[in-house]
Amino acid sequence: MQIYSFSPFGYEGALVTVEVDLRRGIPAIDIVGLADNAVKESRERMQAAIRNSGLDFPIERVLISLSPADLKKEGAGFDLPIALGVLAANEANKGNGADAGERDSAPVLIMGELELSGKIRAVRGVHAAAATAAAGGIFRCIVPAANAEEAREVNGMKVFGADTLEEAFAAMSSPENFTEAAAHFSGTKQIFDKNAVETNGILFPRITDGYEFGDIRGQRQLIRGLQIAAAGGHNVVAIGSPGCGKTMAMQKFPALLPLLTPEEAQPVTRIMSLAGLLHPAQPLVRTPPFRMPHQTASIEGMCGGGINCRPGEISLAHNGVLFLDEAAEFKTSVLQMLRVPLETGRITLARAGRSTQFPARFQLLMAANPCPCGNFGSDTKMCLCSSRAIEMYWKKFSAPLLDRIDIRVSVKNESDGTEASSAQEPPLTTELLRIGIANAVKTQRHRQAKKNACLTPAETASFCKIDEATRMLLTKAQNRYGFSPRATASILKIGRTIADMELSAEIKQQHIAEAIQYRKTFSNFMQSET
Repeated sequence: MQIYSFSPFGYEGALVTVEVDLRRGIPAIDIVGLADNAVKESRERMQAAIRNSGLDFPIERVLISLSPADLKKEGAGFDLPIALGVLAANEANKGNGADAGERDSAPVLIMGELELSGKIRAVRGVHAAAATAAAGGIFRCIVPAANAEEAREVNGMKVFGADTLEEAFAAMSSPENFTEAAAHFSGTKQIFDKNAVETNGILFPRITDGYEFGDIRGQRQLIRGLQIAAAGGHNVVAIGSPGCGKTMAMQKFPALLPLLTPEEAQPVTRIMSLAGLLHPAQPLVRTPPFRMPHQTASIEGMCGGGINCRPGEISLAHNGVLFLDEAAEFKTSVLQMLRVPLETGRITLARAGRSTQFPARFQLLMAANPCPCGNFGSDTKMCLCSSRAIEMYWKKFSAPLLDRIDIRVSVKNESDGTEASSAQEPPLTTELLRIGIANAVKTQRHRQAKKNACLTPAETASFCKIDEATRMLLTKAQNRYGFSPRATASILKIGRTIADMELSAEIKQQHIAEAIQYRKTFSNFMQSET
């Protein structure tokens, strides 16, 4: 039996062949193949685990080879494959495993960390390892029981989840113990659907405490903007005084997002597995990620990096939301590095002569005060900031970054009296908002299999056609507000989303007019605050 393990690096990682040779000589254990300290330490853990499990450790000199030799192997996930390789070599050396080797020669992926008692601990990256193995033609794996379900989410993978070294060794010669992945995938889906609700044929998570938009008084323009954003995947920035409700509304945003499709869920699950954030009770991530990093986050924390190029916040938010509260408090360098991922949907990391590319197609939500003191534009409070202070405050948001923000909302404090009339209207509940979102999501999946915000220029020209009267309205707004070509395309996409929410095949004038109101340039936007 050929044993493989997995060395995580970035989004891809690499399969590692584990070979064991027993030879005469002074008993010792040698590991070759550019292993790091954690892998080298597995010699002691593996030897103790084998003996404490009641299994025979070879008396010969043991040589363990991890190939390819030029790839650095890191992590404790090599404990189990090395131990099973040693046991298999010992059985074959005694002549006990010859028949078993002829009967079961299929390659197998093995991952797991060993305790001295022989118990197997969970490791990160199992989903990524199983996906890489399946792509390489390996469809059997032995992993810790806590990681078994995430491995089963890879189509075609047969999995054995082991709690102890003894169980894992017994499974190597028992193919019937490996469970078909397909049988478990359907079961997982049925279990997960019990925690979901359907709106117009689209699955959403159940509404729990803290995610009901009906609790918000007024702020209908902000809620409408968030509804459009959820329907089309558009980026949003909300500017308002402290306490106006912008943060609360945006923290409820996940309730408006439909569950991920199986195709969308696979890369998200892989990233979460690589980061060690995958919960055993949810082996396939179906809820869109919602990441809310602190204002002190570094570039490495946002982009990713470290020893094995682990994913950063923007990759952990892939197919989900990255929410920057008090966005102006983030470092300028952190804000500026968002520009390329927002455009390309991916981030490239390099370390020690190797590079990797993480997917980073996230939806950006930002909330910020209009000035350092937060009172700029208020009718009831005095702004204490100088013109210079306000200018420096807004310099953190460069024009290229702001040009990638589709929807801009000015949020007034209710104490200013501007929302008095809307506060008296019936509340916009989460269930009500989901109706329009479901209409748009279903239309987009059928028409282009992607969100409107992700349309290419050619797709925008094809799917966002408008009549001459509507074109004149857009041209007039473009001349008045100085819209860039990107801003003009953004307006067309927002208009397309609004039309989809209303199940309208055509983008009408009122759709573009509403889109223009959400897409004003920031100079005019800030003038509207005064």
